[in-house]
Amino acid sequence: MFWNKWFEPKAFNQGYLPEKDGHKVYFAEYGNPRGFPVLVLHGGPGGCFKAKHVKVFDLKKYRVIGFDQRGCGKSHPLGQWQKNTVQDTLDDIDRLLEHLEIYEKIIIRGGSWGSTLALLFAERHPEKVKKLLLSQIFLADEASKKWEEEGTTWFYPDIWEQIKSKVRGGYSVGEYYARLINTGEAQKQIKAISYLGSYERILGSLDPKIENKAIDEYIVASNRIYINYLANSFYLKENQIMKNIKKISSVPTLIVHNRLDFVCPPEGAFRLHKALAQSRLVIVPDKGHVSKKLYQAIAKEIKKELEN
Repeated sequence: MFWNKWFEPKAFNQGYLPEKDGHKVYFAEYGNPRGFPVLVLHGGPGGCFKAKHVKVFDLKKYRVIGFDQRGCGKSHPLGQWQKNTVQDTLDDIDRLLEHLEIYEKIIIRGGSWGSTLALLFAERHPEKVKKLLLSQIFLADEASKKWEEEGTTWFYPDIWEQIKSKVRGGYSVGEYYARLINTGEAQKQIKAISYLGSYERILGSLDPKIENKAIDEYIVASNRIYINYLANSFYLKENQIMKNIKKISSVPTLIVHNRLDFVCPPEGAFRLHKALAQSRLVIVPDKGHVSKKLYQAIAKEIKKELEN
């Protein structure tokens, strides 16, 4: 292991990309300025980059780059969902690499929504990707949508019924809660966050409860981005990733996934593995979308992958 729990990496370079579409995207670089470039993509949609995400890499050897996607973290304006699609994020990655004058192949690390973006970017630019280091696979496809709207109800029928019971006006679940979260009214935002926004965190719980959540600007921003993406099918074409998967069939890919992940079931990770001849799948004997054992496995398997 390259780090311990007391070590907090410091950025050697940070700043903002030139403003585009009213957005200023924050980025930071860690490790060796002359090292092999690694791009870290955070989860969500609506999450943010954290310095701890770089800890799995040998910072004497690698130049690790992270950024906050539009509307997220330190990017401005916080919570801005307009001009904020997956295509915009992929364009921002292109701009970031050009801004940092990175023209060689890169390693991409992404978990959950970060794995979605990593696969999409690799399919857009297979010639730019040396290796993919993925976990908690989310393909954002029809199977994923069916799991959330139908599969999870086998385990949480009472919770999903509560979420659906609030919907009015003939809207879909995603559309209705997007309308609430996009208002400036705190009570409507709390309703959207407490119901649909909390469902992902409920999944896997043995004692799930819908509770009114205390909110601050970061919680509202994160949920606004997530719910708007959900309401718009993540701004992707139907089964977009798997339809284009042959474009990256020769890219070495690590896939790490918990066995009992109720947010992103391992079926997606398995399908991805079967479609990528150069992939290696590690299923961790643990539960949850995130867990200590999962992160330990990710660190161990990334180290093994990079030694090859």
